[in-house]
Amino acid sequence: MKLNELSPAAGSTKEAYRKGRGSGSGNGKTAGRGHKGQKARSGGGTRIGFEGGQMPLARRIPKRGFNNIFAKPLEIINLTSLDKFEDGDIVTAEALLAKGILSKCEYGYKVLGNGKVTKKVTVQAAAFSQAAKEAIEAAGGKAEVI
Repeated sequence: MKLNELSPAAGSTKEAYRKGRGSGSGNGKTAGRGHKGQKARSGGGTRIGFEGGQMPLARRIPKRGFNNIFAKPLEIINLTSLDKFEDGDIVTAEALLAKGILSKCEYGYKVLGNGKVTKKVTVQAAAFSQAAKEAIEAAGGKAEVI
């Protein structure tokens, strides 16, 4: 088989549907655009979210607070997942990804204080909750902010 012998599977491709090519084509005259109106004009149509002058949904729904569009969302892990490491291990984002605790870690992760930690581990994270920091240090480990 050569590249010039390749062809699509039978029935998988259709002939282009040519609009506005005479009344005999079944799609002549108005070419599927109907008669007159905004959508019949060249360049006609409305912008995304336009609802015919009705107040658009994006403006009808209440908005509250401040949403920082530049915020870098952190992944979250709990203390219970630190028990999958051995004593003396250094817990980094790479180590968590390798163990399958995190599936992605674009901007770092934060350790929350849910559960208990029994191993002495050094945890290098972007942020810690106060309870998590105290629990790690109480178990003999270190909580390092990177």
